[in-house]
Amino acid sequence: MRILVVEDDVQLADVLTDALSDQQYIVDLAQDGEVATEWMNTLTYDLIVMDVTLPKLDGLSLCRRLRDRGLSLPILMLTARDTISDKIIGLDAGADDYMVKPFDLQEFMARVRALIRRGTTASCFSLVWGQLKLDSLTHEVHYDNHEFFPTPKEYALLELLVSNGRRVMSRAGIIDRLWPMQDSPTEEAVKSHIKALRQKLKLVGAPDDCIETVHGLGYRMK
Repeated sequence: MRILVVEDDVQLADVLTDALSDQQYIVDLAQDGEVATEWMNTLTYDLIVMDVTLPKLDGLSLCRRLRDRGLSLPILMLTARDTISDKIIGLDAGADDYMVKPFDLQEFMARVRALIRRGTTASCFSLVWGQLKLDSLTHEVHYDNHEFFPTPKEYALLELLVSNGRRVMSRAGIIDRLWPMQDSPTEEAVKSHIKALRQKLKLVGAPDDCIETVHGLGYRMK
């Protein structure tokens, strides 16, 4: 799951980014509405967390712009404005939820989980490829009823490959999908994670080429 945090308060942005990353979400951070718009044009997000008061393009205008484009992803709006009329304006702009600063971090995380559940169909919680089964809620992985334990990043990589099936995923594309914009690794990191996944899959009986290398292009499931 990829989340865009749009917040110009550096301290709060760091707190939110750390809390979301600890729960294995991939988090990108934009400090103004224009940068957020550029990233929305490049990447696909499962949730946006945005402040109302932002430089260059405020949160209400950004929210309206996204809805006018037909984007239906969940939006959680953060603000210091706590009147009923302010909340109505935020919700009418297209926000799905509205939290007033300061707020409890545990409540924030609960609302994030609720919005992501609301925006995700139940069928997305379980992925199957042959004898390989992934549970997106628990991050449990089984091959032929044998459970194995990938790291969080290995799980995210396997989930990406299975969800794309026979579509080839390039190393650069994998990095764009699985790492924050501000923390992109080299393509060698992708090779290392693929190698580790293959070793773990082999230990539970999967064939060596369960994850297929398409030379010069990338990887896909076989």
